[in-house]
Amino acid sequence: MTTLSLEQEVKTFLSNKHVKFDDNSASFKNPDFTVFWNDIPYFYLEVKEKRQKYDMSNWPEYTEETDLFILDDLTVRKCLAYSPKSGIMIRDNLRNAYFFLSVVDLALMPRMRVNRPIERNVATLKGKWLINLNNSLKSESIDEIFSGIRKYVGASEEILFNTIECYGHYVEEKIGLGGITRRPAHWDTDIKLTR
Repeated sequence: MTTLSLEQEVKTFLSNKHVKFDDNSASFKNPDFTVFWNDIPYFYLEVKEKRQKYDMSNWPEYTEETDLFILDDLTVRKCLAYSPKSGIMIRDNLRNAYFFLSVVDLALMPRMRVNRPIERNVATLKGKWLINLNNSLKSESIDEIFSGIRKYVGASEEILFNTIECYGHYVEEKIGLGGITRRPAHWDTDIKLTR
């Protein structure tokens, strides 16, 4: 198990690759890292770690503990604010593995949302997502995760605008068929009624 935080590991990795980045890890509004290409923001990255096993008696049953990651709802909303070139890298310190979820995966994959009670100055609730890490890109190296980010950015137009079937293959999800078969006459009717 590594003692270097994931934030430090990302900083070291990007510096060694001579990739320009902004470290926003102290910000509550910006993703942890802004990665640049030719001085233009290329990708916005949140980084998270799984440091210990979860006590499953404290959480609703969702998936096996080894595959479970508990994510802040706010983290997901930060990614949405920088969509579509945003996502989350997770390092599972128990398995020495890295995972990547694009903002598109976050929007479409199955998950369970819960509110966790917290008491600081006043009692309140904090939104949490229970996700299955099997719905993400998995790797043993941070280099391969950044390669996956580049592939996602390169395919984002295809993913967002050209893929018309349900995108993604996620565990715990079965996509069936519904509706009647669309035929050319349906589009002709749609055009006449809407334009």
